[in-house]
Amino acid sequence: MQRREFLATTLAAPAALAAAPAGAKLGVDLFSLRSQNWSAFEYLDYCSKFGARTVHFSEIRFLGSLEDDHVRKVGEHAAKLGIEVEIGMRSMCPTSTAFDPKQGTAEEQLIRLMRAAKLTNSKLVRAFQGTFADRKTPGGIEARIEDSVKVLRNVRSQAQDLNLKIAIENHAGDMQARELRMLIEGAGKDVVGACFDSGNPCWVLEDPNFTLETLAPYILTSHIRDSYLWNDDNGTQVSWTRMGEGNIGIEGLLQRFLELCPGKSMSLEIIVTGPRPYTWRKPEFWEGYRGIPAADFARFLNLAGKGTPQTPRPAPAKDQVAAREREDFEASMKWTRAFLKL
Repeated sequence: MQRREFLATTLAAPAALAAAPAGAKLGVDLFSLRSQNWSAFEYLDYCSKFGARTVHFSEIRFLGSLEDDHVRKVGEHAAKLGIEVEIGMRSMCPTSTAFDPKQGTAEEQLIRLMRAAKLTNSKLVRAFQGTFADRKTPGGIEARIEDSVKVLRNVRSQAQDLNLKIAIENHAGDMQARELRMLIEGAGKDVVGACFDSGNPCWVLEDPNFTLETLAPYILTSHIRDSYLWNDDNGTQVSWTRMGEGNIGIEGLLQRFLELCPGKSMSLEIIVTGPRPYTWRKPEFWEGYRGIPAADFARFLNLAGKGTPQTPRPAPAKDQVAAREREDFEASMKWTRAFLKL
């Protein structure tokens, strides 16, 4: 971000602060700290230092183990710190390019995570369907949605018995909001809801503010990060940034989230990236994206039209990756807590 843009954002914050609703449930998605290689207990202790009310174990590796005694102890440690645990897994769609069959069937993996969720007092299991690559698989994203719905219906009774819900994320360019809404409605919204990710809509040519408005009635939890977009001769460039350094209107998005989803966790998932190209000016790009409504795409273009080309931040040396990750997270947590008056 250029200095003048940073200053403009900083000076605008007080006005937004005055209107920000109270009661934010700010948390941490541990993917923000994916390179730290800490134990579940060390993650909890670290997040506690920043006043996290929720710690989102979005992948099994952050828990360390799914053994009953271990996950029970993780839940107990979190409770001592006053932290609510949310746990999750990766792909639950057996035909997704992201699915790992070595871990068992999709149903077996979900049931395993639901048991762990109960032991940690997590109210939900977060999972995702796949990635942008699924949009170009046989049958496209619609076929992957159908396959996901079948799996979710197969574990419906187990979720009900455990009084748990399954939160499906709009993940890595797999589904737009209307597509995730279709999945949730097909699987049964009394058991399945959404994990709203504010960074991923831009990977599927969607304005994150529109995604929030569309998914709000279904949202169970969230991953929050900022993005910076701009248009170029080939299409649109999308980069993820620290909180407050993007141009998607993150201040308004946070405020709107609090209005539409009171009591739901806002867990920071900070991933800072260089620009990712979406070459929509080239006809071949549209394979997998032909069903996107023109009005939604126009809204995305208008959002990107506010940006100007940015110079990528130099990548850190290999031995500095973990430290850079903590710096990005801590700066983002500081900005967010200040904006929310926490």
